[in-house]
Amino acid sequence: MAGCRGSLCCCCRWCCCCGERETRTPEELTILGETQEEEDEILPRKDYESLDYDRCINDPYLEVLETMDNKKGRRYEAVKWMMVFAIGVCTGLVGLFVDFFVRLFTQLKFGVVQTSVEECSQKGCLALSLLELLGFNLIFVFLGSLLVLIEPVAAGSGIPEIKCYLNGVKVPGIVRLRTLLCKAFGVLFSVAGGLFVGKEGPMIHSGAVVGAGLPQFQSISFRKIQVNFPYFRSDRDKRDFVSAGAAAGVAAAFGAPIGGTLFSLEEGSSFWNQGLTWKVLFCSMSATFTLNFFRSGIQFGSWGSFQLPGLLNFGEFKCSDSDKKCHLWTAVDLGFFVVMGVIGGLLGATFNCLNKRLAKYRMRNVHPKPKLVRVLESLLVSLVTTVVVFVASMVLGECRQMSSSPVGNDSFLLQVTSDDVNSSIKTFFCPNETYNDMATLFFNPQEAAILQLFHQDGTFSPITLALFFVLYFLLACWTYGISVPSGLFVPSLLCGAAFGRLVANVLKSYIGLGHIYSGTFALIGAAAFLGGVVRMTISLTVILIESTNEITYGLPIMITLMVAKWTGDFFNHGIYDIHVGLRGAPLLGWETDVEMDKLRASDIMEPNLTYVYPHTRIQSLVSILRTTVHHAFPVVTENRGNEKEFMKGNQLISNNIKFKKSSILTRAGEQRRRSQSMKSYPSSELRNMCDEHVAPEEPAEKEDLLQQMLERSPQVKTGPWRNASAL
Repeated sequence: MAGCRGSLCCCCRWCCCCGERETRTPEELTILGETQEEEDEILPRKDYESLDYDRCINDPYLEVLETMDNKKGRRYEAVKWMMVFAIGVCTGLVGLFVDFFVRLFTQLKFGVVQTSVEECSQKGCLALSLLELLGFNLIFVFLGSLLVLIEPVAAGSGIPEIKCYLNGVKVPGIVRLRTLLCKAFGVLFSVAGGLFVGKEGPMIHSGAVVGAGLPQFQSISFRKIQVNFPYFRSDRDKRDFVSAGAAAGVAAAFGAPIGGTLFSLEEGSSFWNQGLTWKVLFCSMSATFTLNFFRSGIQFGSWGSFQLPGLLNFGEFKCSDSDKKCHLWTAVDLGFFVVMGVIGGLLGATFNCLNKRLAKYRMRNVHPKPKLVRVLESLLVSLVTTVVVFVASMVLGECRQMSSSPVGNDSFLLQVTSDDVNSSIKTFFCPNETYNDMATLFFNPQEAAILQLFHQDGTFSPITLALFFVLYFLLACWTYGISVPSGLFVPSLLCGAAFGRLVANVLKSYIGLGHIYSGTFALIGAAAFLGGVVRMTISLTVILIESTNEITYGLPIMITLMVAKWTGDFFNHGIYDIHVGLRGAPLLGWETDVEMDKLRASDIMEPNLTYVYPHTRIQSLVSILRTTVHHAFPVVTENRGNEKEFMKGNQLISNNIKFKKSSILTRAGEQRRRSQSMKSYPSSELRNMCDEHVAPEEPAEKEDLLQQMLERSPQVKTGPWRNASAL
């Protein structure tokens, strides 16, 4: 027998009588983002609706099928391919817009601050440099947080919400044009504001919004713009385009079209087919080469050379020509990679656990308060991050010798990588031919810091790497979840790269393994930590291989990611699955728990069902809609002949049962019984189940309106009443 949550119940053999206590209902707790104290479990929210991905075989659909022929079918398929190409191009342009302004704002900020630091280091006015850096970061973060207030679903990376959408859960406002604008502008402000977030994660959300909106040729934000485009109006078509857009976002972010396709297949959609695979891959290719074409032309002036495939460039991994003993990796290194995968899984599980606790704390103490408190929290995180970065760069850094090893010119990409690494070295408070290792990591954009850890031949101090890892780990964990658009890929890669470089330094300096290549260990560390956080395997392996342009890294990356995932799954779920659960989205996993196989339908059904009668007053419908958070209600009638079984078994007899005319309740009788039940709870049409003995009531009138309708139509159709307009 199902119990009554949030109430004090006294149950006998046949019934349960419950008295309400002074507490919120589970639905109210979930909507507020709160949890039950005794179970510490987020309940599913009831304002989420399901998307209709199955074809609805009805009369209008059959009429459309009758008008279809082979010519129209080919035209429909051609238009779909054109839409897929347009989605890829638009997603690439969105990535170009975000990257251009992030670079512009970042160069402006670091140019002013670096000049000020160099001048104030001689005059002793470093506090002024700190205030300048604080001014830039706080303004940018404030603007990004304001955009989230306009559209709250633009916060975070958007990957958990898109994952829900692709699996049939309709998240309100997740694929609207206003969400795209707030996401694109907000992420460039949050990245330029110095927060430990990335722009690659929000690119996936942006691509999904483009995929959902572009084939519609209309927007809720611009209702006056009407275009007669009769294609792709169903949820099924929209889902396919969202899958293509999400894959295009990954491809634009990492320059990995195959990895983007696998990401959409592995992490996104649970609905897939062979035809969709080609369309998604074509869309990813379109996004990659669109972004590559414009970035190469704008940055190097060589239009059509395709030199920069993605927003995040790992560069080319190659040993120095002067070091004949160097190898990218050997069979002996695989043992170290497995150990790094275990440690990466443990670190990822710790990251997810801490972030989950922070998210629950925000739900209880920040989100119920006025929206200005969320902005203040974002500004507080920005303030602490800026102070930590500045103080660590000025105080905790060590002066290290620059590398003088020559770089071969046989590869243009290798030469570009070398120039980027050398230009991003910071020499704060260090003499000539030396650089400040902590400032080089903290006082650069995150992509430049990753290149330093991957390709800098000079050494980083183990103490510097350890301090950088701890500070970055804690601040990135605190930052993910605040009210700004934020990604997690780049912070995880940078944090893991510092861990891998630390392992390489320890093996070189203290164990004497001089054959290892530090860049390989940095890459494996990045893969281990990122895999431990997000728990992706196939798609992440291909993304990293495509980003490094080195196929020989396939085996160590795959082994490391598998070990990291297995280790992390022993403790908790991936970060995106955790945030799906925190949002209360009813997303079903691939596998069920062992205990769930023992359940029956009655164990999970709602005991207090809200339903309506074929004849219901407007006042009753309005009351139901106001007091419930879902939008579908069964339409039922009662068989008076089965009244006794109905009361004992709590069974509802619906319209698809054949009725006898003599057992049909009159409309007056239905209204009388509904008015009695409405006195106790206005949103429910159920009787009070605590009363076992109810005297049967004979129908007072035979020939009423309902009976006449039954005589005219032998079948009474049932179905959900979506809203009051169904009357």
